[in-house]
Amino acid sequence: MKSSIAFLASLFIITIQTSTPLLFASLGGILSERSGIINIGLEGIMLTGAFTGGLIGVVSGNPWLGFFGAIFAGALMGFIHAIFCIKLKTNHVISGLAINIFASGLTIFLTQFFFEGERSFHIVKNFKRIGPFIPPVYIAILLVVVIALFLYKTSWGLRLRAVGELPIAADTAGVNVLKYRYLAVVFSGALAAIGGAYLPYFAGSFTKDMAAGRGYIALAAVIFGNWNPWKAFIACIIFGLADAVQMTFTETFIPSQFIQMLPYIVTLIALIGFIGKSTPPLSLGKHYEKKES
Repeated sequence: MKSSIAFLASLFIITIQTSTPLLFASLGGILSERSGIINIGLEGIMLTGAFTGGLIGVVSGNPWLGFFGAIFAGALMGFIHAIFCIKLKTNHVISGLAINIFASGLTIFLTQFFFEGERSFHIVKNFKRIGPFIPPVYIAILLVVVIALFLYKTSWGLRLRAVGELPIAADTAGVNVLKYRYLAVVFSGALAAIGGAYLPYFAGSFTKDMAAGRGYIALAAVIFGNWNPWKAFIACIIFGLADAVQMTFTETFIPSQFIQMLPYIVTLIALIGFIGKSTPPLSLGKHYEKKES
């Protein structure tokens, strides 16, 4: 009995830990896509955040500085994505994929540059735990509440949702559509990068392409959660549970390759079951040209 309780408690803790980076990134995805900008680049931004957060944490010996550095790097990547999507009117998906490919090459190049040809590096000093978790876990959960209140209980959130639904109507009402879109994508990048920065501190090291598809899973959580922070939180828990099971049941009669596929299989099943039932913002992926009066 005690062993079963201990196992379930351990599984719960791992589930929350593995859900955390997905939660940061999915909240960022919600902000971006609520404004009408598709952010496929969550994967690359998470990877950039993982590298930046890990590197600054190692150099400074302060993990908090690493996280603040990741926020800046993610915001910068988000701003680049916003320029391509809003100013240059590039296809949103193509811009996001370009960011993912760019981040993959850049982070491994910089890792080899700073660490004498090595393709990974270890985290020297980690966060002090508060209970079973490090502080970013609690911050992620708090952000669910904050962003939900922002979207549904403030005038700024109402304007952001209007920008993603009917930008012409929002513009007519005096809302600066382009400003809201820029800010949403920049904040989206910052949040995704925090999720990425969490990864090396959870794993104890930075490794090549360590985001490992989590940006895409976070995007699936956004769709699964119907662009709602609370529902996306539940989706992240489900995906995190699949990842926790994969980490826990490494030695079973089931082939290890299948166990490693489990989080992605769950993601595909979720998308197959819910993508047709989800209702994206009406202007998602559509360019907007401000009308001159």
